[in-house]
Amino acid sequence: MTNPIPLHSRHRTVLPDWLALYYDRPIELTHGEGRHVWDADGNRYLDFFGGILTTMTAHALPEVTKAVSEQAGRIIHSSTLYLNRPMIELAERVAALSSIPDARVFFTTSGTEANDTALLLATTYRRSNQILAMRNSYHGRSFSTVSITGNRGWSPTSLSPLQTYYVHGGVRSRGPFAHLNDADFTAACVADLEDVLGQARGGLAALIAEPIQGVGGFTSPPDGLYGAFREVLDRHGILWISDEVQTGWGRTGEHFWGWQAHAQNGPPDILTFAKGIGNGMSIGGVVARAEVMNCLDSNSISTFGGSPVTMAAGVANLAYLLEHDLQGNARRVGGLLLERLRAIAATVPAVREVRGRGLMAGLELTRPGTDQADPDAAAAVLEAARAGGLLLGKGGGYNTSVLRIAPPLSLTVAEAEEGADILAEALRSLN
Repeated sequence: MTNPIPLHSRHRTVLPDWLALYYDRPIELTHGEGRHVWDADGNRYLDFFGGILTTMTAHALPEVTKAVSEQAGRIIHSSTLYLNRPMIELAERVAALSSIPDARVFFTTSGTEANDTALLLATTYRRSNQILAMRNSYHGRSFSTVSITGNRGWSPTSLSPLQTYYVHGGVRSRGPFAHLNDADFTAACVADLEDVLGQARGGLAALIAEPIQGVGGFTSPPDGLYGAFREVLDRHGILWISDEVQTGWGRTGEHFWGWQAHAQNGPPDILTFAKGIGNGMSIGGVVARAEVMNCLDSNSISTFGGSPVTMAAGVANLAYLLEHDLQGNARRVGGLLLERLRAIAATVPAVREVRGRGLMAGLELTRPGTDQADPDAAAAVLEAARAGGLLLGKGGGYNTSVLRIAPPLSLTVAEAEEGADILAEALRSLN
């Protein structure tokens, strides 16, 4: 017998108040296929957010579904205490793709846990609890990752196990250096980094940075900034952690990893990943060179990280992505979509900026004629787009409101045009 109490009421009764839901009338998604999902009322939506950049290739991708089903029919769980063929196979592929020399891979169940592990490695290796992080950043919801998050909206406590110093550079079009050209912007941020290092007591462990800030509204610095930072970090022995939870696996189109836009001084010391690699299955992980990964001197395992089922999904999903050149598709279709979005934005005074790379686009909304964030407008567009059959995301720093667009990387040109048309109508409703 069906429970007569509405699902939303049941949600509010048993789940935390701080567990956010989209829309005035939240929707229950029941199934998906390709780039589309359906809700419990039978409405069909073009998905331009992919479970927060997690459904990376496609909904119900047959290759992934088959791999999960076959592995579940053999064994679902064993833990890392036993040899695990799918985990080793995926680790081999990820290590080779990372470009980190003598790479070791540790799997977790989420991006939060991956960044948590990266912080453990860096602070242990460097014997320091001091961390450099970027303003406007987001790195997860655990106690340690919240403590380095530079975004007030996602920082529920000021308590911290780490001493964190925040550096300029993650946001190109706002802040004290926004008026500078790219070269001068980079030079100013490097000078700021040098100044921040002068405030620290002793050696710092690492700089952690998202190549494109995800929750912060898809903001990014000029290409090469983190490479320029690397010169400073190397002089001080400070590690570079690249948080690729949202930028990895070719989503930016031009590069497989976000750090490759800043590669003039080599790869990061530590790379973290999650979200898209599992296409919805719970996979995160850390890649680091062996001397860093192996610095822990106590026992450690993972009960659920590296699960045979999730690893089988990751192997199948990564193979599909590479064989079908979804990075190239993100570059081609994403480029067309960004051009279309910029043309639409030119007719909508509320859009301050369209930014992004590949299939990772952000539209910053402000009160027309000002730089003042307009969260009500962002909420209104989200609702209007949903009514038109399009699902979007939201984000931004404490002073911004951004619509986030990140569809599966198999998005077609026709679907990009369809989504742009729906979004155009939703934005024009603001006028």
